[in-house]
Amino acid sequence: MSHANALLTPRGRLLLARCVVEQGWTLQRAAERFQVSATTAARWAGRYRQQGPAGMADRSSRPHRSPRRTPTRLERRIIKVRVIRRWGPARIGFLLGLHPSTVHRVLSRYGLARLAWLDRPTGRVVRRYEHAAPGDLVHLDVKKLGRIPDGGGWRIHGRHRRPNRHRGQGYAFLHTALDDHSRLAYSELLADEGKNTAAAFWRRAQDYFTACGITVRRVLTDNGNCYRSFAFRDALGGIPHSRTRPYRPQTNGKVERFHRTLTDEWAYATAYDSDAERAAAYPAWLHRYNHHRGHTALGGRPPASRITNLSGQNS
Repeated sequence: MSHANALLTPRGRLLLARCVVEQGWTLQRAAERFQVSATTAARWAGRYRQQGPAGMADRSSRPHRSPRRTPTRLERRIIKVRVIRRWGPARIGFLLGLHPSTVHRVLSRYGLARLAWLDRPTGRVVRRYEHAAPGDLVHLDVKKLGRIPDGGGWRIHGRHRRPNRHRGQGYAFLHTALDDHSRLAYSELLADEGKNTAAAFWRRAQDYFTACGITVRRVLTDNGNCYRSFAFRDALGGIPHSRTRPYRPQTNGKVERFHRTLTDEWAYATAYDSDAERAAAYPAWLHRYNHHRGHTALGGRPPASRITNLSGQNS
């Protein structure tokens, strides 16, 4: 295919070749007329003499011979290791004594999916999706966080592990509702993950999305007991409710990724002196996530950039 700045399209090549072959133009005159070099004019005239109009089409730039290409047998070994072990180019290269760039070229040549696109346990390509408008789908999930004792936990005191696993402080339960299209999140730290708590949380989350101008059309949860209860069903008020397949958390991956982000950037980013101190820092972090923190899936923009009804709330 001709590139955008090509001086000669297949039709232009045909006109040039006919001027030289059929009308007797000199190569220099034809080159000046079509604004190309005399060598280019000679090439297209020669192809026209040999193949006629069919010779004006683009040809592959692939060389006829590639003496330094990786042998087919070695390529098959690379592909076998990738399929069976699902390793990246660096580990495959170390195993087979090859440079990672060589392994990468082979994997790209055969169109093997990147590891980031694969479900590691099954090797299947993960089908990524994004709904077209805010509210088309809202993900719900609960994450347990170990409570921090007053004075700080074992991390802040420099211990490598907790001295007694049977004397913990219990858990705080982080309930989250996340819009699929915008990644806008409503989240609360609550005392448990019971059915009534989940139902009450959803009512507050729905009020939040409504205030943002988002009409929730469908909800997706895992198969937790609180989401299978009549209390939660009644709280939905007729909104269609889907649940993920058992043992497939990837289906609810957007809220799972949100929980991983908050774990890295809030929950364990600082050595807090108490659980109350960590909880007090959460609203500010959540506001930053929604209104200021760039999201890679949104082209570096924050979730609020995809919601048109958030004026005055992003200061």
